[in-house]
Amino acid sequence: MNISINQDNYENLDNFKQILKKDESTMINEALELYFQTQHKILLEKDVANENTMTNLDFDEFWDDVEI
Repeated sequence: MNISINQDNYENLDNFKQILKKDESTMINEALELYFQTQHKILLEKDVANENTMTNLDFDEFWDDVEI
């Protein structure tokens, strides 16, 4: 795997390494975990929105003929 980062991210990584007293690998892994959690949430919300568009029935129309 070949990873490159831009100059700003490199400088931030170096600065926060000193401030937080963490190594680069730890900070990168923490950042990736946060990124993947955020993307997972976005995908789930998108799936829910897509599911909601699969019906054009409102609540009463959907449950109208259901007997409990």
